[in-house]
Amino acid sequence: MIYIVGTFTAFFLALIILTKKGRTTADFILGIWMMIVGIHVFSYYGFIDQFIYDYPIFLGVNFPLPFLHGPLLYLYTLALTRPEKFQKKQWLWHLALPFVIIGIYSPFWFLTADQKIEVFKHSGKGFETQLHLIDILLTCSGILYVLSTNLLLKKHRKCILHQFSNQDKINLHWLQFLFYAMGLIWALIIGNQDDQLIFSSASIFAVSVGYFGIKQVGIFTNQYPAAIASNTPLVVPLSHEETNLEKKKYAKSGLNEESAQELHKRLSALMEQQKTFKESELTLVDLASQLDIHPNYLSQIINDIEGVHFYDYINNLRIAEFKRMAILPENQRFTILALAYECGFNSKSSFNRCFKKTTQLSPSEFMKQAVEVTQNRSHLTSKGA
Repeated sequence: MIYIVGTFTAFFLALIILTKKGRTTADFILGIWMMIVGIHVFSYYGFIDQFIYDYPIFLGVNFPLPFLHGPLLYLYTLALTRPEKFQKKQWLWHLALPFVIIGIYSPFWFLTADQKIEVFKHSGKGFETQLHLIDILLTCSGILYVLSTNLLLKKHRKCILHQFSNQDKINLHWLQFLFYAMGLIWALIIGNQDDQLIFSSASIFAVSVGYFGIKQVGIFTNQYPAAIASNTPLVVPLSHEETNLEKKKYAKSGLNEESAQELHKRLSALMEQQKTFKESELTLVDLASQLDIHPNYLSQIINDIEGVHFYDYINNLRIAEFKRMAILPENQRFTILALAYECGFNSKSSFNRCFKKTTQLSPSEFMKQAVEVTQNRSHLTSKGA
């Protein structure tokens, strides 16, 4: 039953994704991937129920399927996080291995129907060498694509920290779920676990995609967060070597140490006078535009002089503003969350997380201490009077 549910769910999700309005390249890849998952699970169900032997023409269809999941996970992540880097010709390179697998099994395709059935019923008898080679290639493929996808996620996370002041609408929960789920399935495959466990996991994976996908904004609609799904490139943070090269370019372009300090003063003045950090959707590009400076230069100034990412820089200012506003008598009628929103945060969870990271206290603990300090000051003032 679990294989039937997994098959139906995978095909149903593929139908929803591939027919939705405003479908992106990432959507197309995910839809194709769900179809592959459905076919793969159903093919295994055919062997378990043995009705596949009534249709020997379909024997061997499942040979290349295990080699499609890794590339599709990687291509989906690439199309979603770095659409400007995605090129259609990459499909050919990453999906070439399954065709190699078909070639390795070439003698199998010339067997009669009865001979194919005998090969399958005797666990690949006569094709032991091919099976051993396939196991090696599958292990390498799984490890390669899991590591490559993890590298993409790390780069994307770093880009977000350097460009956005709020992450609530651009989190990586969906991609992380896909990554960890596929990582677990690959671990079972590489560990030579029982096929029933592997395909039961694949069925649960398909159902989970439906559940988590519905919770994630935009997977089954055309409402992707712009930061993830737009074709606007992220400002990629520079590596250590690139930073040294950029510093040389700064000197040539006029952005020397003196210029950097001057721009930093302008940045500080803007934050102090206009409190730009209160804009909840503020990005590095927005701020750079207000200062009339290239985003990479602004990122470099914040990194070198402030010593933090853009994300931490803006949220540290928001925390400082909250602390200032929270102790003012006229603000005592407002809730903690209302003040947090006023300072630029757009969710309770992000505010609590940033506040704890900056002050080592929860907002309620800080407010309690602030009230005690205020009361002590009032007591001392009245006592002195």
